[in-house]
Amino acid sequence: MKIHQYQILEDLLAEQVVEGRLNAGDRLPSVRVLCEKHNLAKGTVLHALSRLEARGLILAKPRSGYYVLPREAQAPAITRPTAPVAARVSPLLMDLMQHGAAFDLVPGAGGENTQGLEILNRSINRVMRRQRGQSHLYYDDPAGALVLREQLSIRLQRRGCQLSSDDLMITAGCQNALFLALMATCKAGDVVAVESPGFYGALQLLEQLQLKVVEIPSSPLTGMSVDALQQASKKWPIKACIVSPCFSTPAGAVMPDPARKQLLQLAEQQNFAVIEDDIYADTALSYTPDPLKKLDQTGRVILCSSFSKSLSRDLRIGWISGGRWQQALLQLKLVTQLASPLSVQNGLAEFISNGDYDSHLKRQQKWLRQQSEQLLNHVRGWTAVTNVEVPEGGLTLWIELEPDRDTSALFSELKSEGVFIAPGALFSTKNKFSNHLRLSFAHPWNDHRQKALSVIGKLLR
Repeated sequence: MKIHQYQILEDLLAEQVVEGRLNAGDRLPSVRVLCEKHNLAKGTVLHALSRLEARGLILAKPRSGYYVLPREAQAPAITRPTAPVAARVSPLLMDLMQHGAAFDLVPGAGGENTQGLEILNRSINRVMRRQRGQSHLYYDDPAGALVLREQLSIRLQRRGCQLSSDDLMITAGCQNALFLALMATCKAGDVVAVESPGFYGALQLLEQLQLKVVEIPSSPLTGMSVDALQQASKKWPIKACIVSPCFSTPAGAVMPDPARKQLLQLAEQQNFAVIEDDIYADTALSYTPDPLKKLDQTGRVILCSSFSKSLSRDLRIGWISGGRWQQALLQLKLVTQLASPLSVQNGLAEFISNGDYDSHLKRQQKWLRQQSEQLLNHVRGWTAVTNVEVPEGGLTLWIELEPDRDTSALFSELKSEGVFIAPGALFSTKNKFSNHLRLSFAHPWNDHRQKALSVIGKLLR
């Protein structure tokens, strides 16, 4: 995917801020100096600076320049982890899922771009015609169709992750992959570390498996605090850590390389599994970070992902690379799922090998960027909003409201209007983030959804 010049400058300056090479209060080089130093046009530099300001990293002062904001203004303070508790998921989650509203303000409002799916369906239909029913009386290989695993291996190698087809297993989506990973590494009563805020689906799995959860504070910019994880691992026997280094949900954080290496070193020292949720990698709005699995030298990282966020929520095809637990994962799949649909796998493999998936991602990247900017412009007009995280991947904005706002109560009010949000309470077991909400830009801003945004703004006023 093409990386624009403003993105390169933005990432360079953001890295300097996050790693402390530019400190709070420091004045950035002037626009003129940045233009000359990086051989860029003035408009390119200004665009990069405006994006950094939108991310809360810098502040423009009239007739003075751009300054680095204090760390506490950039992201919530990283606090110490609290003691493990039994995992519990907010009952609002079932309400949200029953309405099909996990990623849509107005479920069923339509207007989706289905070009990629139409091409995929043609590939699947061609495979089914070629098979002529020859495979309908047979189960698939427990690891999944070889042709699909080969295509996944090629894609992962492009991201620097040297995995062969034998290192991969097809699953019924990423949630299923996470479920198998937890079953392979933990037993009831064990402690699992998760990001906070973090993926409510992971909390749901922990609750079902009767596992305890320790929430590790997570920055919307750099993800899970490995220092806080280290504190937790010294106090409690953590058996696994679920982490999303590449566009974590809900804020879209990307974990820097030093933190990734620190995480793997800690996992070796404290002997716990690292379960990597990589599901948002292909939703990158500019560049796709490498997976954490790339740095794994001891088979301690279990990589999980699927096509549900990049292609279709209805396509329940995911994959897992289990390292030292791969054989146990194969056995668990036989017990819980037995096999995956062969015609769908073969059709998907053809869709990828023909270059249709890459073409789909290029179209999606441009479209999602436009979608996110439209949502951001609308949200900034709401008087109750105090901060909005602007991600470089994923499908959502993580929005912070005034401290006295309760988005769970807002959820109930909006539901009566036929409008749905993901309240902050879903992303923690400890009733945190009550004044936060997640909004998706995965669907087109037609009249129905524009009206829904206006309804939210009205209720917040």
